[in-house]
Amino acid sequence: MTDPTPLPERLRLRVVALVSAVLPSVNPVPAPLRKVAAFAPARRARLGGRAIWDALADDDFRQHAAVQVAAVPVDDDAVDAAARAWLGRDDGWEAVVAAAVEELEGEEVRDEQVSTEVARLTAQVARLQADLASLKAVHRDELDRARADHKVLRQRLGEARGVLRAAEEARDEAYAARDAALADAEAATRAAEVDVRRMRAQLDEAESGLAAQRRDVRSERDAATIRARLLLDAVVESATGLRRELGLAPVDGSPGDAVEAGLAGIESAPTSSAPASPALLEQVLAMPRARLVVDGYNVTKEAWPTASLEAQRSRLVAALGPLVARSGAETTVVFDAAESTARTVMPAPRGVRVVFSPEGVIADDVIRQLVAAEPRGRVVVVVTGDRAVARDVARTGARVVPASALLGILRG
Repeated sequence: MTDPTPLPERLRLRVVALVSAVLPSVNPVPAPLRKVAAFAPARRARLGGRAIWDALADDDFRQHAAVQVAAVPVDDDAVDAAARAWLGRDDGWEAVVAAAVEELEGEEVRDEQVSTEVARLTAQVARLQADLASLKAVHRDELDRARADHKVLRQRLGEARGVLRAAEEARDEAYAARDAALADAEAATRAAEVDVRRMRAQLDEAESGLAAQRRDVRSERDAATIRARLLLDAVVESATGLRRELGLAPVDGSPGDAVEAGLAGIESAPTSSAPASPALLEQVLAMPRARLVVDGYNVTKEAWPTASLEAQRSRLVAALGPLVARSGAETTVVFDAAESTARTVMPAPRGVRVVFSPEGVIADDVIRQLVAAEPRGRVVVVVTGDRAVARDVARTGARVVPASALLGILRG
C-alpha cells in the first residue's frame, strides 16, 4: 500500500464524494469501511471521509472503486474529470490532475473577491431583514383583525345553525302531520266503500286519473329517452377525446382472430397496444398505477455491449432513476442469474427494484411470473427483445416495447 497522492482539499473531497456514492457496490469493501458502507449516501462522505481517503492508498481498492465510479453520470467540470482521472490512473491522468490543481489555485484568488462581495450582500440582507420585520408587524396586526372578524362570523354561523335545526324540527312535525292526514284519508276511504253509488263515482274518477297518469308516464318516458341519448353522446365524445389525448395507436384484427387461427391450426401473434416511440412510451408510463418490467441484460447488451456485466447493470439502474421519478411508474429490472450462485446487492434509485432470477431459473420465466401476477386492466409495459417472452406476456394483456424505445428515453 502507498499513501494517496497529495491533492488540494476541494479535489480530495470530490474523490471521496465519488467513492462514497458507489461504496456499497465495490467488492470487496475493506474492513475499516464496512460500517461506513452501511451509512446513508450523504453520511458516508461526511462521517467516513477520512477512512475512505486512507483506504484509497490501496491500489486494488482504488481500481475497484474507479470501475463503479465510471458507471455514475459525469459532471461537466474539471474537478470531476480530475477526480475520475486520479481514481482510474489511465494514460495522461497526471496532466489532467495538474491542470485541475492550477485552476483551483486560480479560483482561490477569485474567492477573495467573492468574499468581499458576499460581505456587501450580507449587509444588504440585514437591511432587508429589518424591513421584513416591520412588514411582519403590519401583517400581524392585520391577522389580529382578521381573527376578530373570524370570531364574529363563527358566532353568526352558530346562530344560523340554530335556525336551521329549528327549521328541520318544523319539517319533521309537518311530515308527521302529513302521515296522520294520510292515515285519516285511508280510514275515510274504507268507510266510503259501503256506499255503492259513491263507489261508482270514485271509479269514474279513478279512470280519469288513470288516463292522466298514462299521459304523464308517456311524457316521462320520452324525457328519459332524451336524457339517455344525451348521456350516450357525452360518453362517445369523452371516449374520442380520451383516445386523442392518450395518442392510442390503431389496432388491427379482432378478438375472434385468435380463435379462428386456433381452429385452422395456425398460431396467431398476440396483439397489444404497445407504444410505438419513446414519447408515447413515456406518456403510457405516466398513466395512473403504470407498471414497468425491464429485461435487464436484453437492454444493456444492446446499449453497452462492450462493458462488463457489472458496469452494464449499474448504468441501466442509474439511468432509470430520472424516468421513474418523472412518471411514477412502479419499475422492476430483472437480471438473469440462473447459472450463478452469488447475488450482488445493488443500490437502486427510489422507485426502482432490482431482481436476480433464482438459481436454475432464467429471467424470462421471472418476467412471465411478474406479468401474470398483475390484475387484468392494469397498465403493464414489458421492455424486451425476446420474441417468446413478448408473445407470452402480450397474451396476458401486457404492452411489449423494444429496448430501442426505452433507450431513446434514457439517452434523451
